[in-house]
Amino acid sequence: MSSFNAVLARNSEKAPNGMGRYSQTVAFSHYNNLSAQLPVDPATGRLVAGGVKEQAERCFKNIQEIIKSIGHEMSDVVRITIFLQDISDMHAVNAVYSAFFQDYVPTLTTVAVAALPMGALLQVEALLSNGEGTIPNAPQAGDLIKIASDSRNAPTSHLSTQSVAFSHYNNISAQLPIDPESGKLVAGGAREQAVQCLKNIRAILENIAVPFDDIVKVNIFLKNLSDIESVNEAYRAFFPDSAIARAVAYVPARTVVEAAALPMDALVQIEAVVSHGDGTPPQAVEDRHGIVIKAHNTENAPRCPLSTQTVAFSHYNHLSAQLPLHPETNEMVAGGVKEQAAQCLNNIKAIVESVGHAMGDVVKVNVFLKNIADMDAVDEVYATFFPGGVPARRVVGVGALPRGAMIQIDAVVANAEGTPPKA
Repeated sequence: MSSFNAVLARNSEKAPNGMGRYSQTVAFSHYNNLSAQLPVDPATGRLVAGGVKEQAERCFKNIQEIIKSIGHEMSDVVRITIFLQDISDMHAVNAVYSAFFQDYVPTLTTVAVAALPMGALLQVEALLSNGEGTIPNAPQAGDLIKIASDSRNAPTSHLSTQSVAFSHYNNISAQLPIDPESGKLVAGGAREQAVQCLKNIRAILENIAVPFDDIVKVNIFLKNLSDIESVNEAYRAFFPDSAIARAVAYVPARTVVEAAALPMDALVQIEAVVSHGDGTPPQAVEDRHGIVIKAHNTENAPRCPLSTQTVAFSHYNHLSAQLPLHPETNEMVAGGVKEQAAQCLNNIKAIVESVGHAMGDVVKVNVFLKNIADMDAVDEVYATFFPGGVPARRVVGVGALPRGAMIQIDAVVANAEGTPPKA
């Protein structure tokens, strides 16, 4: 019997088929990573009739069917991410969302993007706990619990929980630049708003006694990509946070995305994935630091002073978003979207292999396209890297990407050996 976790890809006939390009859900260790669900009727393969309410219902029904097909339930959802074509549809979508999460609410991110596949009005994805784990023939059901928590020192919402911990990760709801006392956006521009977002994340982490340097991955959504330097100025004041982190120049993995619009007309929204060394339920105090964060960079992929290429914790590697940059020149590769997609995926491959893994260990891929119509061309390249169509996947269209790129890709990768204490 193997003692190592296995990548477990599964599909259900009751939800839209990925047609060999992706799996509906890919489990590894104690999480199920679901592909983003479009409002597609699985029987016809077409968008459902109606407006955003009907499309939202279909997205959540598809998620529900996938979850049921693997023996789980909606209360096992840890995080929901909603991508909207029109941010003004948020209230109608939230009403549908609330019907599916009546007793418990997961962490939540809502963002409007420039375009979605098939011209859909929205797309919804979910991250799901997997209590039984994926060690073959070694069920662990019942060993773990989900811990949801809120702090009064950060903005609260009846639609989401600030932090939901399961196993060795804390998943944080995307934080808007809201002053928790007034409930309003802070005054100022993108820099001031970024500072408030990060202060809110810090308050959430302090409430659960987790250091700020335990952040593994940061996703930044910007209303205007041109604000990135102002946001980076704020970001540098928070990372690295401690003397230990400064000594090794630790910064989390990072993805930056331009949003078409954000809730409350904010300029910035930030979400974080955080390590949870003591797990759920807590281990003995002396075992709290039994798992370490492992940050790694390779010269075979582009490097950035504000992000680490891959940060491993427990049984996952979280990769920074990769642009189509040549690692030796740090310049955009020549050619069109196919060449750029190939470079992004080659960069990911180089990072994955540099930590002793293979592309078959990738469990989730997130694709950001300047032109959503390029997806078919990208799929031709994508299939050469993932011929089995195993990873779960999300595709969104964005108004702009860093360096004027046509495409940007990030990934979540299995880490079978985990991250035990340093020798």
